[in-house]
Amino acid sequence: MKNILETKVGEITHYYTNIGVGVLELSDTLKIGDKIHIQGATTDFTQEVGSMQANKEPVKEASAGDAVGLKVENRVREGDLVYKVENE
Repeated sequence: MKNILETKVGEITHYYTNIGVGVLELSDTLKIGDKIHIQGATTDFTQEVGSMQANKEPVKEASAGDAVGLKVENRVREGDLVYKVENE
């Protein structure tokens, strides 16, 4: 059995309902292909990072302090926490 390790990478600050994109304020590095877990009062799902944008430009990687637009599979809410999921 593998241990699952979750590291907090940021917090959702906004959600655009019409395009299914959450704005994520990063406290750690995040890359395309990373598996993330988004959790909040009524939010709880895991997905792979498929596309990210910074300043309306596609990016493959973003660092702590960056705010990125993240395409999400389900609705997210302001204040939801985002964790990077890694198998140990």
